[in-house]
Amino acid sequence: MLKYLPKIVLFSLALIVGRAFAVPAKRMAKTKFVIGMSQCNLGEPWRVQMNADIAAAAKAHNNLEIIFKDAANDTLKQRAQIEEFVSNKVDLIIVSPKEAAPLTKPIAEAYQNGIPVIVLDRRVLGTDYTTFIGADNAKIGKAVGEWIFKKTNGLGNVVELEGLMTSTPGQDRHSGFRKGIAGSKLNVVFEADMKWLEPNARKEMESALAVHKDIKVVYAHNDPGAHGAFLAAKAQGLADKILFVGVDGLPQEGKAYVEQGILAASFEYPTGGREAIESALKIFAGQKVEKEMTLKSRVYTKDNVKNGGAWL
Repeated sequence: MLKYLPKIVLFSLALIVGRAFAVPAKRMAKTKFVIGMSQCNLGEPWRVQMNADIAAAAKAHNNLEIIFKDAANDTLKQRAQIEEFVSNKVDLIIVSPKEAAPLTKPIAEAYQNGIPVIVLDRRVLGTDYTTFIGADNAKIGKAVGEWIFKKTNGLGNVVELEGLMTSTPGQDRHSGFRKGIAGSKLNVVFEADMKWLEPNARKEMESALAVHKDIKVVYAHNDPGAHGAFLAAKAQGLADKILFVGVDGLPQEGKAYVEQGILAASFEYPTGGREAIESALKIFAGQKVEKEMTLKSRVYTKDNVKNGGAWL
């Protein structure tokens, strides 16, 4: 029986090698890869920009087809979109979840069915996905708090207009901010969940001004929220007495508001669209991608916005 051992070993090795290279070889043989992209909503300019960044990055590669879907701020609709992508056997899914907990199961099921999943911006629970790409919201929130602390000498009344607090960015931008102002005499006299939307932020700011006329700073979890608060204060002749600070730093929005003197500062939150496509290409090529990719952020103020801002 020993004389057959070399053949058995060789045959076993051949099987192992065959299995190891079966998936990459299959991927390389494909002429086109279909990517399903589920965006939680397109009511925010930042999310429109994310889709645009994904489309622009994919355009350079003729073998990529992107199917964009808008969940229109509906968690059930977004769950159905993920399930539809799985049913249609797309090659990869990119998803920016509306909420963490409700999207965890469909994303995990897609991943467990062998479809790579790139989670963008907002986290889900657990680790059943291929890679998460996003900036450090807690770090950004803390940087906002520290900047306001320094700018105000740690004194004054603050309004905090929160993003969707069932989403991880809203939670992290809030908790980080509170750490950033800890130990100061800054007093958060009003806080409300404006769900990332400018009209909501304007209404909440009107409510804040109805009770508090001595507001020194408004911190909104995104730039549209900060702009909505500015418009509410401007309508009452109080905008010049308040510092408005937001997050996103889009060229046509946060950076432009800083240049115009509407916002005192805008903290960048990169969309991750380009990085998502770069990761997808690596996955299709059979290469390993990191479980987490943390994107760097900048702060834009009147002093540095024309020079590209300052890294956090």
